[in-house]
Amino acid sequence: METPVTSTALAAPALAPRRAWLADLPVLAVAVVWGGSYLAAKGITATHTVVAVLVLRFALVLPVLVVAGWRRLRGLSPAQLRGAGLLGLVLGGIFLLETYGVVHTSATNAGLIISLTMIFTPLAEAAVRRTAPSPAFLGAAAVSVAGVVLLTQGAGFSAPSTGDLLILGAALARTAHVLLMARIKAVQDADSLSLTTVQLGGAVLVFAVLAALPGTGDSPWAAATAFGPAEWAGLAFLSVFCTLFAFFVQMWAVRRTSPSRVSLLLGTEPLWAAAAGIAIGGEHLGPAGFAGAALVLAGTAWGRRAATA
Repeated sequence: METPVTSTALAAPALAPRRAWLADLPVLAVAVVWGGSYLAAKGITATHTVVAVLVLRFALVLPVLVVAGWRRLRGLSPAQLRGAGLLGLVLGGIFLLETYGVVHTSATNAGLIISLTMIFTPLAEAAVRRTAPSPAFLGAAAVSVAGVVLLTQGAGFSAPSTGDLLILGAALARTAHVLLMARIKAVQDADSLSLTTVQLGGAVLVFAVLAALPGTGDSPWAAATAFGPAEWAGLAFLSVFCTLFAFFVQMWAVRRTSPSRVSLLLGTEPLWAAAAGIAIGGEHLGPAGFAGAALVLAGTAWGRRAATA
């Protein structure tokens, strides 16, 4: 359950192999913690606490981001603030879909289905630009979709679960977020830290408004007081490692290696999600599920290469 972040346009100089691997390790750690975030969210969240947990998760980290980037935040223009605020509303929708989805499906399924964003985004870009995707990319998309079909039918062929469909909606929402970020001209020159802070602020506002409405579940205060040590540890993992640590590592790494290398390493997130769900969460895929997981991973990897070829 990653926090979408804009990438800097700065190109890093070529590094010696040993130094490149030293820069790669923190990025790989981000992919690992993002993969584990689905299981962590599933462990501390129920249907009636989704909004409360989201308020707590991001309210804990937002002040740190504001303090760290206060000077640059003050330099944002009104147009940049409006653009980032709009992106924040979409980001809030993404996290709602992901979190409600992971409550109703397995962490393994969630991590693998969300990886379809890597297929949906180039397809959406091609549709917007009215250009035909390459045959190789269409083949990769077909493999990925076939993998999701098998993945969600591990217990026999039936309709996908509500959680699977919500995660699929989150993947589509992530695609919309990427396209909006590319098309809102005002945000394209904005500082990454400031842009992310405003987006998270917009998302927290969405969660806070929902939390104040009747019928949306427990309040953040009620959820917090009901948490035990395990739940607080899970929340800290999501807040500190999956949000703060992940963002600052990306900011650090993209200046020391190449954006494509960072993207490739972060693309291993679904693999770690599946590993965490099976090894730690005790989830079982079955033969069809394992075949589907393999196809999803192969299809998204193939699609990533075909999209950049």
